[in-house]
Amino acid sequence: MRLLATLDLTDADRALFQAYEALVLPYLADHGGRMERRLRSLDGAIEVHLLHFATPEGVQAYLNDPRRGDSTELWLRCGVRASVIQVEDVA
Repeated sequence: MRLLATLDLTDADRALFQAYEALVLPYLADHGGRMERRLRSLDGAIEVHLLHFATPEGVQAYLNDPRRGDSTELWLRCGVRASVIQVEDVA
């Protein structure tokens, strides 16, 4: 299962967002997930993450991980606008 996350950092405090990422991205592996690709616009205003999870249950486990919950305040303070969709490879 692949997820594409688009993160709009235009109004965000980038340092807070990067601190949030540093806390939560390591938890991906605990739930069968990994970052396949991470892109950032040249001006730093947009990030795109391509995530892979072995199962839909792994996604839910990651989202519900209490360690991520502990970082909610940091996420809210950084003001990121995010969009996440499920994607698939096409020929």
